[in-house]
Amino acid sequence: MILLAILLGTLFAGVGSVWVAAALSFGVLARYTQHMLSLAAGALLATAFMHLLPEAFESDIGADHLFTTLLVGLVFFFLLDKAELWHHGHEHGDQAHTHAPLESEGHGPAHSHGHGPRSGGWAVLAGDSVHCFGDGVLIASAFMADVRLGVIASLAVLAHEVPHHMGDLMVLRSGTTDRKAALLKVSLAGAITALGGLLGFWLVERLTDYLPYFLVVASSSFMYVALADLIPQLQKRLEARQTAAQIAWLLVGIGLVTLVSQMAHSH
Repeated sequence: MILLAILLGTLFAGVGSVWVAAALSFGVLARYTQHMLSLAAGALLATAFMHLLPEAFESDIGADHLFTTLLVGLVFFFLLDKAELWHHGHEHGDQAHTHAPLESEGHGPAHSHGHGPRSGGWAVLAGDSVHCFGDGVLIASAFMADVRLGVIASLAVLAHEVPHHMGDLMVLRSGTTDRKAALLKVSLAGAITALGGLLGFWLVERLTDYLPYFLVVASSSFMYVALADLIPQLQKRLEARQTAAQIAWLLVGIGLVTLVSQMAHSH
């Protein structure tokens, strides 16, 4: 039953986020990309601080060990980011002009709009697949602790993968007009999340005593993506109305996670 829930949760987050991204990228909702960044940041932070960490700290493991794991996790994801494996590359596509400095800091072909689809496209898909696999392991860890926690983690991953996949779709389409091919490629990368979920299920089942550590690592991933990748893109100087909208969508992300938690808890 838990394995089925993990598979459904990972496919919902991995492939579902691609289809939502396609609807936003190719449809009339493209203007709401920035709002999705705010919502995703709120959802990730709420999931990490209000659900994953409290669940981990309910265990008998000392707080010093868990905080050390959190610190190591943040440094680990920073290093992965440097290796181009955990970066979300939201600055490419239609947002590339607002993030030109990022391209000059060595983010490489996967994150610059001017490179051809042959090099940039495959680099995007490779990095995307690694990231989705990691997300799958994290979702599985949450489901193994509590089904309700797994649902919340799946929702948080869905939220932060949508703007990520929007950028991927734009890069893949930069050299071709074939939307279906771009959508299929990114969907296959998203489906890798389910493979990560299977490995996570196998791994956590054999290392049950270390589950709190897995939850803390998941928290560090969510925190890193929100604080190092999403929020910096929202820190541009904007007029009061746009700033208010950012804050509102950030709160919507937090509220959405809280609402899902309460709904799942009531069943």
